[in-house]
Amino acid sequence: MAIGRPREFDIEQALDKALEVFWRNGYEGATIADLTEAMGINPPSLYAAFGNKEALFRKALERYVEQRVGFWKEALAQPTARGMIEHLLHESANFLTEQCNPPGCLLVRGAIACSEAAESIRRELEARRAEGIAALRARLEAAQRTGEFPAELEPGEFARYVMTVLEGMSVQAAAGASRQELHRVAELALRTWPS
Repeated sequence: MAIGRPREFDIEQALDKALEVFWRNGYEGATIADLTEAMGINPPSLYAAFGNKEALFRKALERYVEQRVGFWKEALAQPTARGMIEHLLHESANFLTEQCNPPGCLLVRGAIACSEAAESIRRELEARRAEGIAALRARLEAAQRTGEFPAELEPGEFARYVMTVLEGMSVQAAAGASRQELHRVAELALRTWPS
């Protein structure tokens, strides 16, 4: 029985490098040459370890959600719905402008740059963002049942409004907005919380 050569690279480290390339360039903007150079491997090694570019992107996306956006879980764990929105807005401002990361959000940046050729990737990114809206809506519905969120407002619409602000903050961060500017946007958005 033939035994293949052992891998000469660290899979987790290579995945982190691929994630950064996708985050900075988007799915379609990240070429195999960009990815293999950043990962320090050759194309056959990439295909052997990850399958293809789309499979690599999906693995990088999972890593991003698991390791980079934990502030969403922290936000959803806040004792009040308003506290959840406040945490989410301000921690997003911090995250989107971290010096050690590409600016902006992978879920937003990746979807903006997807053409019809990458339709399955665009749908995946849209589905991930829709999960965020659903989580916000569910929390606002719970707040409505306890009287924290007014009965006359539609939780789904307010959830979509908050997600629109977050996505706009991502686009602004990618365009060079400062952390302070994004915190001011967060403060303005919080003024829309119904009193």
